[in-house]
Amino acid sequence: MAGGNHSSVTKFVLLGFTDLQELLFVIFLLIYITMLVGSLGVIVLIRTNSQLHVPMCFFLRHLSFLDICYSSSITLKLMSGLLAERNVLSFNGCITQLFFFAVLGTREAILLILMVYDRYMAIREPLRYLAAMSHGVRVQLVVGSYAAGSLNALMCTSALLRLSFCGLNLVNNFYCEIPPLLLLSCSNTQLNEMVMAACVGFIITTSALAIVVSYACILLTIWSICSAEGRHKAFSTCTSHLMAVALFYGSAAFLYFHPFSRRAEDQGKTASIFHTMVTPMLNPFIYSLRNKEVRSTLRRATNKLLSCKYSHRSRSNQAEADITCHSGVSRRNKADT
Repeated sequence: MAGGNHSSVTKFVLLGFTDLQELLFVIFLLIYITMLVGSLGVIVLIRTNSQLHVPMCFFLRHLSFLDICYSSSITLKLMSGLLAERNVLSFNGCITQLFFFAVLGTREAILLILMVYDRYMAIREPLRYLAAMSHGVRVQLVVGSYAAGSLNALMCTSALLRLSFCGLNLVNNFYCEIPPLLLLSCSNTQLNEMVMAACVGFIITTSALAIVVSYACILLTIWSICSAEGRHKAFSTCTSHLMAVALFYGSAAFLYFHPFSRRAEDQGKTASIFHTMVTPMLNPFIYSLRNKEVRSTLRRATNKLLSCKYSHRSRSNQAEADITCHSGVSRRNKADT
C-alpha cells in the first residue's frame, strides 16, 4: 500500500450501472462474444493460411490478440459486477487492473502507428516493402510496443501510489481508471493530473502526428499513380485503418481530455464503453470486410468447410442407403430359403 498511505481505503466499490442490470448484462455479453469470435476467427484464419503470412496480417493478428486481452481485462469484471449486489475490487486489484489497462491501451495506440507505417512502405516503397518489413523487424516493433506500454503504465501507477485515499471509496465507473480515482483522493492530485496529461498527451499527439504525416505521404504517392484503378486499390487498403484509428483515438481523446468533474464521469462512461468494448468488437470486422486478401481467404475457407460438410453428409447418406439395400436383399434371400 505504498508506505501506509492507503490504510484507510482497502477496497473500491465500482458503481458502474445501477439500472437495467440484467439487460445490460445480456448486451455486454453479446458484445463480448462477438468480439471474441471475430478476433479469434481472424487469428486462426491468418495463422492457418500461408497466403496471409504477410506483414499487414502479422500486425492484424497481434491487434486481434490485443483486443481480446484489452476487452477481457474490463468486460469480465463488469459483467460479474452486474450480477452481484456490489462490484467490489481491492486496492491492489484496482491498481493491477489499471496497470494492465494502461499497458494494453498504449500498446494498441503504438500498434496502430505500426500498421499505418506498414501501409506507407507497401504503397510508397513496394520494391523494398518485404525487405524493410521482414519478420525480424516486425518482431522488434511489436516487442518495442510492449516495452513502451509497460513504461507508460509504470509511470501512471507509480504516480497514483503516492496518493492517499482516506474518504469515499465509491468509483463512479465500471473499472478502475485514473480520472475517477483522482476525484476520491484526499491528497493533492495536481502532479498526477500533470503526469497523466503528459503521458496521454504525448502518446496521442505523437501518434496523431505520425499518422497524419504518413497518410500525407501515402496520399501524395497515390496521387502520382497514373491509373484510376491503381489509385482506388491503393486508397482502399488504407480506409479500414483510418476507421479503426478514428474509433480508438476519438473515444480516448474524449475520455482523457474531458474536464474532471462528477458530471464528466457520467458522460465518460459512454466513452469508456465505446473505447473498451465497442471498438475491439468492430476492429476484426472492419479489417476483415475491407481487406481483400482476408475476404478471399475467408470465402475459400468457408466454401471448403461447406463442401467437406456436404461431402460427409453425402457419404453418410450413401452408407445408410447401402445398409438399407443390403438388409432388403438379406430379407429376400431368407424368405426364398
